[in-house]
Amino acid sequence: MLNIRPATPADVSTILGFIRELALYEREPDAVIATEADLLRDGWGPAPRFTALIAAYDDAPAGFALYFTSYSTWLGHHGIRLEDLYVTPTLRGRGIGKALLAKLARIAIDEGCPRLEWDVLDWNESAIAVYHSIGAILQTEWRIMRLAGEPLHALAVQS
Repeated sequence: MLNIRPATPADVSTILGFIRELALYEREPDAVIATEADLLRDGWGPAPRFTALIAAYDDAPAGFALYFTSYSTWLGHHGIRLEDLYVTPTLRGRGIGKALLAKLARIAIDEGCPRLEWDVLDWNESAIAVYHSIGAILQTEWRIMRLAGEPLHALAVQS
């Protein structure tokens, strides 16, 4: 049986494990530097930066969704930005990912959000097919820009 619930601080080690599994799946196993302390601070500290859901299948952790609030200046309203969606490989194909997305859609509607957005790697054709099947539209005209590391610091000193 599938159960989706809000994550709690007791889930932090499970969430970090899922994040590491996701990084391995996305071909960047060494990219995760986050710690349990980071997740506790940013998920349940004095100024929470994200919210998470835990999916359990037959009472065992099966996946998670981590999200935060975004804002659309054009719509004049906040939305939900899904950062990570992950289902344990042995439990894929059971509708867990779709159930997590459905729960996020319900949260978005309940909070008055006009949209739910996320990124997908261009090579992840199975995920793209699932997203299309629920009505999501791939935004091909937008590209992600990232400033990090030394270039970020170099720009910051110019302020």
